[in-house]
Amino acid sequence: MAVPVNAARLCRLAGRTFRFLPAGHRRDVNLPARRFYITRSTANNLQFRLDERTAHSSLDLFKKDTGIIYRMLGLDPSHVQDNPERFRDWAVVFGNEKIKGGRHYWEVTVKKSQEFRLGVAEALMSRDDCVGTNSSSWVFGYAQCKWFAMTSNKMVPVTLIGKPDRVGILLDCEAGVLGLVDIQKPRIIHTMRADFKAPLCPAFGLWDGELLTHSGLEEPEGLK
Repeated sequence: MAVPVNAARLCRLAGRTFRFLPAGHRRDVNLPARRFYITRSTANNLQFRLDERTAHSSLDLFKKDTGIIYRMLGLDPSHVQDNPERFRDWAVVFGNEKIKGGRHYWEVTVKKSQEFRLGVAEALMSRDDCVGTNSSSWVFGYAQCKWFAMTSNKMVPVTLIGKPDRVGILLDCEAGVLGLVDIQKPRIIHTMRADFKAPLCPAFGLWDGELLTHSGLEEPEGLK
């Protein structure tokens, strides 16, 4: 059966590019392009590092496990410790803290990458999937010089952002909102709404260059 072009997604596996759309697993989701206000609740200054146990063999951690570098060839999977928490097919890594509720904020330096995804995922998400392709993960991505929001294999364009050196991620579990933040203004550029099921983890996908995470931060004043 023919698949609409806007429903297909471009993915990369071990350095190869192909189109992937799981048959029989698509679900309609609501990803509004308009901005939503977020109900303020107590901030918890989430502090996390990247969890090497979850990192795909093409990803190297650095700077005390707060940054990741993509290696196209990567390590031979047979040389990586066998771990059921590790992503086997996709260049994905999780943060090492599980989020069970509250309002949290962190930032990511993205200036040295041209293809990545940032967001959250359920801690028990399948390690055979890529973040954004299922209903257990919610991400903001950048590829081919364009931003998008993605969950359940459905993309929505994110505009009016350009390519900043660093962006913020705001998660409000009780409000059911994940926001992409312009840290220069500061303002929320785009929001995704979902019925989050705890526990969640910060989630990252990387297919070029490097990312550096910054956690334990105060939420900028003025975000709504």
